[in-house]
Amino acid sequence: MRTTTPLATGDLRITGIRPLDPPAAVLGELPLDEARAGVVREGRRQAADILTGADDDRLLVLVGPCSVHDPAAALDYARRLAAVAAELRDELCIVMRVYFEKPRTTLGWKGLINDPHLDGSHDVSHGLRLARGVLLDVLATGLPAGCEFLEPVSPQYIADTVSWGAIGARTPESQVHRQLASGLSMPVGFKNAMDGDVRPALDGCRAAAGEHTFMGVDGSGSASIVSTAGNPDCHLILRGGRSGPNHGPAPVRSALDALAAAGMPERLVIDASHGNSGKDHLRQAEVVREVAARIAGGERGIAGLMIESFLEPGRQEPGPLATLDYGRSVTDACIGWPETDALLHELAAAVRGGRSR
Repeated sequence: MRTTTPLATGDLRITGIRPLDPPAAVLGELPLDEARAGVVREGRRQAADILTGADDDRLLVLVGPCSVHDPAAALDYARRLAAVAAELRDELCIVMRVYFEKPRTTLGWKGLINDPHLDGSHDVSHGLRLARGVLLDVLATGLPAGCEFLEPVSPQYIADTVSWGAIGARTPESQVHRQLASGLSMPVGFKNAMDGDVRPALDGCRAAAGEHTFMGVDGSGSASIVSTAGNPDCHLILRGGRSGPNHGPAPVRSALDALAAAGMPERLVIDASHGNSGKDHLRQAEVVREVAARIAGGERGIAGLMIESFLEPGRQEPGPLATLDYGRSVTDACIGWPETDALLHELAAAVRGGRSR
């Protein structure tokens, strides 16, 4: 009797599959204690209040490295930032950018979770633990942390430690990311699209506010059907685009009008980097100072600012950690610490000036 072998049609381009430890195992190894959980909860509450206008007397500032590649340098930065955050807490709610996942236009280093050794070995299991450890260390300084969420599975490993989240400019129209945001426990900002269009981000906020049912994983790593209640704390981030910057008074007013027409709070965040700075890290400070002057003059609707900042200015090419300059970004160029410190104090002064009006 003649037998036939079924034709192979699946996984033809897959070169390897490795098991990943379930989220519950990683959380058990690196637990969130009550003191750190308190920092997370308070950071979420303050950010949500500022973004909805319940607290319209302070400014949310999301500041830190474009991406974390060196846990020691990230903690060094966090300790410096925590001291400033405590000093300026009456004017600013400071959340540290602690980004581990980097979307790439084509190819490149995808972040600490994907490639923690910066050598193409893609030790994701180690990267997840390393990322969670960094977040716990940042929380221990008293600073709340913010992350961009790219992979739909990674939040199961770190989201309980995060006070603010972002959906990047490449994915505001993604159904996967809208569903993800609908179930996250913190305020989530949607960035305008790469071309500068704000409509995909506005639609993303509205979609994420609704209930969703989709496929995902649970704490044991099992494939599951996930249902969400919707996230009411989604908001718009203006980051400029190919069409140019959009942090000026006219684009901001237009975006606020669009938010009002959509029935959303007339509050938004301005990203001083990316399209608003023309990808020039030196221009970031000019953008921050322009916006600060308007806040001091009484302009309403700007709830927050995002700044890419690290210990040293500029950027360098990724490579083995021992070969890199300490505290300098390996992705987008950042402003250095002294300028960051000065800008934060100027923003606090602007908030005080706005109050007087």
